[in-house]
Amino acid sequence: MWEANVKQLKDEEIIGLILTEGKSQLFQELYNRYHRKVFEKCYSFIKDRNQANDFANDILSKAYEKLPGFKGNASFSSWLYAIAYNYCIDYLRLKKKMHYPNWNNQNELPDIIDESETDLQEMTYENLMKILEMIHPEEKALLLMKYMDGLSGKQIAQTLRISEDAVKMRLKRARTRVIYLYNDLYQKEV
Repeated sequence: MWEANVKQLKDEEIIGLILTEGKSQLFQELYNRYHRKVFEKCYSFIKDRNQANDFANDILSKAYEKLPGFKGNASFSSWLYAIAYNYCIDYLRLKKKMHYPNWNNQNELPDIIDESETDLQEMTYENLMKILEMIHPEEKALLLMKYMDGLSGKQIAQTLRISEDAVKMRLKRARTRVIYLYNDLYQKEV
């Protein structure tokens, strides 16, 4: 009976059946629901479709293995996206040797940036995407986790394995960097 209705089940209900009744085959439904979204998150960081697909498969496998650790404090999708962000950031740190504090020191922002003159509501999606490609992957992940996925500071801190204070500071710096780059690139054109 439950097999016919699996598509109507909530993620947490499926996870419950997997963990309590050993219905591991139900993970295929979660895979089907989230593979494309995880792929898109990976692709936004690494810009290689084949590798993003491999990463999505790896991340979903990792999520399955970690399923007993899912506490339900956040939605399954937030938990899964946190794994995806970590996976991509760890890869980029290793591949590009991009340790955030070192990168930030080499890409210092001017001391004074007037954020009041910038109306980010007017920023086009295309301009924002260009700017997100210019910032550190960890700053990009912070902004996406906070504003796209709606994760709390605590959840972001756990995902990136940094303190909540570091999250606040880096989020502020990331927003400031986006505003600075936007003003530098697009306000000149006005």
